[in-house]
Amino acid sequence: MPVPPLPPSHVGVRLDSLTSLRWFAAFGVFLFHMRNMVTFPSQIEWLAADGYLGVTFFFVLSGFVLTWSWRSTTPVRAFYWRRFARIYPLHFLALLVAIPVFYRIVVPDGQWWIKPLDVGILLLSVLVIQGWWQSPEVLFSGNPAAWTLTVEAFFYALHPALLRWLRPLRARGALVTGAIIFGLTVLLRTAMVLWPDSALGHIPEPIMHLPSFGLGMLLAWAYRDGWRLRLPVILPTLVLLAWLFAVARFDLGPLESYLAEIVTLLCGLIIAAAASSDVAGRRGLLVWRPLVALGEWSFAFYLIHATIIYAVMEFAGPQHGSYPRTVLWATVLLAAAIVAAWLMHRFIERPLEKRMRAWQNRRLARRAEAQAVEAR
Repeated sequence: MPVPPLPPSHVGVRLDSLTSLRWFAAFGVFLFHMRNMVTFPSQIEWLAADGYLGVTFFFVLSGFVLTWSWRSTTPVRAFYWRRFARIYPLHFLALLVAIPVFYRIVVPDGQWWIKPLDVGILLLSVLVIQGWWQSPEVLFSGNPAAWTLTVEAFFYALHPALLRWLRPLRARGALVTGAIIFGLTVLLRTAMVLWPDSALGHIPEPIMHLPSFGLGMLLAWAYRDGWRLRLPVILPTLVLLAWLFAVARFDLGPLESYLAEIVTLLCGLIIAAAASSDVAGRRGLLVWRPLVALGEWSFAFYLIHATIIYAVMEFAGPQHGSYPRTVLWATVLLAAAIVAAWLMHRFIERPLEKRMRAWQNRRLARRAEAQAVEAR
């Protein structure tokens, strides 16, 4: 089956709006973790409480970007190595920094986030497989933010196979398939609500989040075939904020059980709308260079922010109290996390990824040259 190609005018197009949106998702996770140190005013507490849903955006975005940028000329082995080069060096560095913050041989009293040192559990984090366990001691082991990397690694492993499955689909088929997958996730959530004690409540995180990744892939596949969502980015964004506000402030009954599914759908719409804007060459806030830079640092920010928050909290203690105190501590820790993220991106993430990719490119070039010689 022919693969929907990117139109020539879209090859190499930078999706800067999507990069900027990564920052907002990471910032939401930052607000969620800051709640353990400060008390947010009610005007934004509802948003901070749902900040953890930023990871849902990351999962949908991952499926979209990997599929949008996929080229049939890239060997599967090269794809895996590039993904490894993208996430593992920074993950390992952030893990080393996190261990003395979250683990001790003797656990101090009153500091619930510090756990007894367990080399076996930490090894799971080194191997990026801790996300397959549901026990909090394992799921959030090592760097507590890094459980999502287990989910991403699972997605990366499946991506080449899922692409082969997508080959027969055109834009309409991809969108219909996405709608079917969304419907199935709603049915799954309904079953989990009706039978909370069943085995459905023990599905590992990588499998639970697979529909989010699949939705991103299907949207990108439809884009490759020419489909566009001609919708201002602000519209699905406002709907998402309204949905989170409604869930936090009102009794929506059974509808509240579908919080994650509706957020996944709205994240898909936001990503599709932003990508359409970039491809069309429209300018706006999301392509503002400082915001794009924050998006480029967002992976490092995501991995380091919780470590900074809890490291400071060990010595300063929780700072629940007045609004000015909340603003002060949130601003200081946000600035510290941004600076740390820039340093990690500038001196670790970007140079190591470039070197690892260049090493593989040289290997591929030598292999192609040898094959060309044999073919003569």
